[in-house]
Amino acid sequence: MHFSSTSLVFCLLVFQPFVYGQLDYKFYDSTCPNLTRIVRFGLWSAMANDTRIAASLLRLHFHDCISNGCDASVLLDETSSFESEKDALGNRNSLRGFELIETIKANVEKACPKTVSCIDILTLAVREAVFLTGGSYWPLALGRRDSVTANITAANTEIPSPFESLDNIIAKFTAKGLNLKDVVALSGAHTIGFVKCFAFKFRLFNFSGSGVPDPTLDASLATKLQNVCPNQDDSDNTLVPLDAVTTTKFDNIFFKNLVNNSGVLASDQVLMTDNRTTALVVNYSRYPFLFAKDFGDSMVKLSNVGVITGQNGQVRNKCNLVN
Repeated sequence: MHFSSTSLVFCLLVFQPFVYGQLDYKFYDSTCPNLTRIVRFGLWSAMANDTRIAASLLRLHFHDCISNGCDASVLLDETSSFESEKDALGNRNSLRGFELIETIKANVEKACPKTVSCIDILTLAVREAVFLTGGSYWPLALGRRDSVTANITAANTEIPSPFESLDNIIAKFTAKGLNLKDVVALSGAHTIGFVKCFAFKFRLFNFSGSGVPDPTLDASLATKLQNVCPNQDDSDNTLVPLDAVTTTKFDNIFFKNLVNNSGVLASDQVLMTDNRTTALVVNYSRYPFLFAKDFGDSMVKLSNVGVITGQNGQVRNKCNLVN
């Protein structure tokens, strides 16, 4: 059979493994062939003892990537050279899962010493966590490198807050190359998330000086939340599920809740009331497979934000310390 040069180029383009920059689906195939299996087993073991760990890893990954790019900088402890991102306002006392990533990293090191970066382990762990809780499974190109420093300033300014306007949240996403659909799809991670009372308490009592709860919050849910987060006592740190219907299952019920005015966070409920995002919320509430697909696509985009590749950065021996 005769191939023209044009046909040969086409075949190479079609059949070569996908490469994103210097990331590759087959990056560790020869150097650490059991990587995914090791990560999945680590997640499976942890989730048997901690029902919140999947949501915690999603938050950890998002806070790392949206602030200064996906580089595992959020895992670093403070040194004489830099402050730790763990101490940033949006991270302090809320991020968890560090020990699990260190445990998985140690197991990977036993099988494949000095080969797999902490950020690739975290990125893989998040996908496995979503999959093991019933969510989608997306292909991941690997080969990210770890940063050698942290950026607490970026962590303090670039991570969206539940108290911010939708305009500000959208702006923080678009600054990272993410779009409006990514904002809504990635918010769906709250289907297995938890939040402390202080993040939404202002909606429950005397909202904007009105003397009543936020009118965009379902009245029966408002009453339930008032009982869990009383106004007179120190309940600010009490944890509440963002989806009380299927708390530990990754599904589209979060969006059904928004349609029914049962979003706990104001920054979530606004997705249903803003005409830029309402249609996406409704579609995700109706079509679970659409949400699963778009969530996976958005997670791929998120995991490629500001990555370090090639000879830049390093493969850390321990995730909390620079080599």
